[in-house]
Amino acid sequence: MAPVTPTLRPLSCWKSLLRQSRLQKSATRSLTTYYKPKPIDAPKTVKRRIKVLPPPPSVRAVWKEPIQEVTKSQIAMLDPTGARTNLFSKTNLEAARVGDILLVRLKNGDPFAGVCINIRRRGVDSGILLRNELTRVGVEMWFKIYSPNVEGIEVVQRKAKRARRARLTYLRKPKHDMGSVQNIVLAYQRSRGALRGSTTGATGELKGGKRKVKVKGKGKKN
Repeated sequence: MAPVTPTLRPLSCWKSLLRQSRLQKSATRSLTTYYKPKPIDAPKTVKRRIKVLPPPPSVRAVWKEPIQEVTKSQIAMLDPTGARTNLFSKTNLEAARVGDILLVRLKNGDPFAGVCINIRRRGVDSGILLRNELTRVGVEMWFKIYSPNVEGIEVVQRKAKRARRARLTYLRKPKHDMGSVQNIVLAYQRSRGALRGSTTGATGELKGGKRKVKVKGKGKKN
């Protein structure tokens, strides 16, 4: 008998045919997408220049020390004359120091006088600590220098010798306590009143208006 020949083609032949068809498709695709012909009457593209703005000024160059600038502006608003700043400045030779007797006048409340125990310099939050004796009881009060409620600060009496400490907390002990300073404040107020009276007497003006002149030896009318 003659050998039987297979009617089916081998599978490797189909693989080679499919591979060739895929390569042809990829070649046709690359050729069609690689080049696109331009139209004849295409409009010309105009390149516009983008406006580049300069960088904004740096805050560091304008405000080198922002906290100090804000503090200066606040102090200038609260103390326009600069009298309170000069009164407690370290560079001022006639500035108030610890150990001095100070009188603080308030807009709302009674004035308070006492010995300055501590001076705290903190910019706008600067304050002084005064100690006095009221009804035989030691009283201490903090006052803000730049507070709107503080009308004025006066130096009643200066200490004879400069204190060697920044805080005179030892005055709280009975051995070193100065006691009440009310008599010293009253004497200071009397001296100021006498000076004011002498100045008004020299000008010849009184609160009523014209100066009163006394005439001696008034006779009876006939």
